Amino acid sequence: MLDTVEVDLGDRSYPIHIGADALADRNLWERIESRQVVIVSNEVVAPLYLDQVCQHFSDRDCFPYVIADGEAEKNLGSFEKLMGTLLEQRVDRSATLVALGGGVVGDLTGFAAACYQRGIAYVQAPTTLLAQVDSSVGGKTAVNHPLGKNMIGAFYQPQMVIADTSVFDTLPDREFAAGLAEIIKYGLIRDSDFLSWLEENLGALVQRDNDALRFAIRRSCENKAEVVTADERESGSRALLNLGHTFGHAIETIQGYGEYLHGEAVAIGMVMAARMSARCGWISGDDVDRVCQMLLAAGLPTVAPAGVSPDQYLEVMSRDKKNTGGDIRLVLLKSLGNAFVTSDYDASLLHDTLVETG
Repeated sequence: MLDTVEVDLGDRSYPIHIGADALADRNLWERIESRQVVIVSNEVVAPLYLDQVCQHFSDRDCFPYVIADGEAEKNLGSFEKLMGTLLEQRVDRSATLVALGGGVVGDLTGFAAACYQRGIAYVQAPTTLLAQVDSSVGGKTAVNHPLGKNMIGAFYQPQMVIADTSVFDTLPDREFAAGLAEIIKYGLIRDSDFLSWLEENLGALVQRDNDALRFAIRRSCENKAEVVTADERESGSRALLNLGHTFGHAIETIQGYGEYLHGEAVAIGMVMAARMSARCGWISGDDVDRVCQMLLAAGLPTVAPAGVSPDQYLEVMSRDKKNTGGDIRLVLLKSLGNAFVTSDYDASLLHDTLVETG
């Protein structure tokens, strides 16, 4: 039995199906009506799940496209190669792309779908915890640029998300922990009840208890679906989903894409955001400790990389997509479970936060 969460966007609405063995559920895949299906995956995921998904389309024109693994592949060069292959294979505008992999595969595939022949259908089949609770939902697609993460992309919604919780059996511990960072984020920004549940159940999540995971994934997707429904193109409240991301994206850009997993950088970024919030007087030092302890219990880093100057951070953060009028806008915490976006803060407090690496 699968759980289903609906993303309500009128004629662009779509379901998120969550549960064990979802990739094997032929009824889900039969909802794809295209004659041509292109399954985009990477060299780690493909040996595990590609044949299983391809079998659902044995009576159609279906072919795989496999990229190397890692954040370094999420670039314009990879995008161009994928587009070239679609053209070489004479893929038409009635085709469907399937993103079978983590966030890199999902973002690259979604961006290609948004651009190819001005838009074709795609389906997300995320195989990491982070992708299941974050990047596969909401229609943000993008590639990275040396000057900034996710700066080239489009808002383009999938037709469906298939989140198979069985894939966690093959997910490395580091990747799994990176996904927990995004789950904790939902509690911090808008769901204090969920945050309390997480504090009580982090042990079960780390142990990959199926019932705990299924609940956490569904609650995370419900939170994201509500935010996306209210603000699809991030003109307002959707920016709250970026708690820790302005700091985290700067860390990824400065350190080089792939040095930190996205969830690891976001975890550090959330600690920095919490410390900045405390400096502004909105939350207490105990609240900051509470955030740190949750992240540490999830197996995540909480210490910013040494040797990065405030000027380096500010140079990258000044290009953040949330910024307006040259001001760096941050997602900060009024309380745990209540985030907001602001550029109204003392710049010296931001400087002090960027200096603090411990």
